[in-house]
Amino acid sequence: MKNIIITLICAVAFSMPAISQNYNDNADYIIGEYLTDRGGSKSKVRITKAGDGTYTAQMFWVENPYDKDGKKRKDVKNPDKSLRNTDIDKVILVKGLKYDKKEKEWNGAKIYDPSKGIRVNVEAEFVDEKRLKLFGNIWGIGTTIYWQKIK
Repeated sequence: MKNIIITLICAVAFSMPAISQNYNDNADYIIGEYLTDRGGSKSKVRITKAGDGTYTAQMFWVENPYDKDGKKRKDVKNPDKSLRNTDIDKVILVKGLKYDKKEKEWNGAKIYDPSKGIRVNVEAEFVDEKRLKLFGNIWGIGTTIYWQKIK
């Protein structure tokens, strides 16, 4: 009996790294919908695959889409003035994200923070089946956020 238990524990322990890596081995696993919570401001993001094989992340829901006057909030801090009239729940956060098979991560793009109006380099990888870790940085200095995969 003792040998069976030890065998089961070893089987589970040795299979876990292989299981966790599967999420980062499949480039299209990133496609889906995510719940984000940045400083108490919740939103939902949809990641899709573009025709050129890159990935785009666009908000499709925000917890508080209206300003104090009841008008739909806009992306007023966007450095691209032509995008400042975009509804806050339609903002594109990442465009052109590429899967790096060697690194087993998605990178090569910038992530946009509409609360600050800045774009920074981004690298993304799954830490488990439902949590996408995004590291946004400028010259290696940055912050890590997590998106919860909901669909």
